[in-house]
Order: sequence, then C-alpha cells, then structure tokens
Amino acid sequence: MITRQFGSEVRWMLRRPRTIIGLFGLVLVPIIISFGIWTAGGEEGGGPPGLGAILQGNGLVVPIFTLFLSLNLLLPLVASIWAADGLAGEAQHGTLRGLLVAPVSRVRLLFVKLFGLTAMSLFAVTLMAVVGIIAGTAFLGTNGMVTLTGTTLSTGEGLLRIALFIVLVTFQMVAIGAVALAVSATTEHPLVVQAATMTTIIVFQVLGQFSSLDWLHPFLITTGFPGLVDVMRDPIPFGQIWDSTLLAGCYLLIGTGLAATRLITKDS
Repeated sequence: MITRQFGSEVRWMLRRPRTIIGLFGLVLVPIIISFGIWTAGGEEGGGPPGLGAILQGNGLVVPIFTLFLSLNLLLPLVASIWAADGLAGEAQHGTLRGLLVAPVSRVRLLFVKLFGLTAMSLFAVTLMAVVGIIAGTAFLGTNGMVTLTGTTLSTGEGLLRIALFIVLVTFQMVAIGAVALAVSATTEHPLVVQAATMTTIIVFQVLGQFSSLDWLHPFLITTGFPGLVDVMRDPIPFGQIWDSTLLAGCYLLIGTGLAATRLITKDS
C-alpha cells in the first residue's frame, strides 16, 4: 500500500506541466554556464586569463559550480513550487479534502508528500549534475578534477565528489521544501507558499551579509551553503559540511513537525 502511494505521488508530480517546465529550465542552466565558460576561454587580450581558460580540461567542476549557484535561489524556488502543489495546491483544487477523509492517517499522507518532494529533488539535482558533466566535458574537456587545494583527482574520484555534492544539495533542498510544506499546510494558495519561502531565503541571505548579526548567522540555513564547496578540497574538511547538514536537518524536523501538527488539526 505505501509503495503504491509513493509511486502514485511521484507519477502525479511528474505529470504536472509546471514540473516538466521546471526540469527543462534546470537542465538549461549547466548548458548555458558551460557555454559561457567556454566562450570566456576564447577571449583575447593581454590581461589575466578568463574563467574559461582556467577551467579548460576541468569540465567536472561544472556540475558542482552549477548546483552551488542554483542552491542560492533556483533550487529553493523549485522546492517551494513542489511543496506548494503538495498541500496548498490540493486544497485549492478541492482534492485535499478527499485525501483527508480517506482511511489513511494524516501523518502518513504528509510523509507521502515529503517522499514525493524528496524523490523529485533528488531527480532534479541529479539531472542537473548529469547534464553538467556532459556539457562540461563537451565544452571544456576533462583531465580529472582540479580541486581548490590545487591537487588533481582522477575522473572516478571526481565523479564520487559530484555524487557526494548531489546528496548534500538534495538534503538542503528537502529541508527548505519541508519548511515550505509547513506553510503549504496553512493556506489554499500555492503562490503564498512560494512567496513566503523565497522571501525567507532572500531575507536570510541579506541578514548573512551583516557582521553585526554574527550571533544570528549559525541559525540561518543559507549560512551553511558556502561550506558545501569543501567537497572540492583535498582532503575534504568535513567540519563545515557537517554543520551545514546538521542545520538543514533541524529545519527538516521543524518544518515536518509544524506541517504534521497543522495537518492533524486541520478542519478541527
């Protein structure tokens, strides 16, 4: 039963036109970035070499570079859209009431929605990474992966680093989506969920720029994003990665807990 529910939720999400459009937009990002870097590498002049010249033969960096840039705005937007469709969208179309009166616990329903969000997040991040690998290799070539510490990893080791980064970024995306689910459980308007989630992300990023608010920075989920780039160092320092993942886990638990509390008491 639970397997069929998980499969049904993922199929339902994949059939939505905005999901297809969103995935298509995500796929374009690594292609555009790879082409831009390749074009920059062909610039002439006597100044310092462009980014393209530096990354020539280092195409495996493109998926990590792309996911890192997208994590600041694009991926949270996609996660908020899926979370908004999960509960607020169902309520707007009148289908949530039928789900709530079904002989299935509401907590179980929430976890089905969370599973759909997690599966789609992993699929989207993996798709971006795969396209980034292909585009980066096609435009820049690959001689392994040059790390931020100057060492060169083999292609196999580089792919393992990319796989680790996919998992880390997906977890951050799911944590943001869980908070969006909590908002989605309180409204029937998906746009409210998207606006609230993106406003929160932008405000967090702005607050992170003020040194006078250093005491607040450890509690902002966006503060941990830069630490994920440590997967590009050799050896990997896991301190900031662990802190960022732990913070995302806290947001995941809080968001899921608030969503469950609201869903259990809905229409009471």
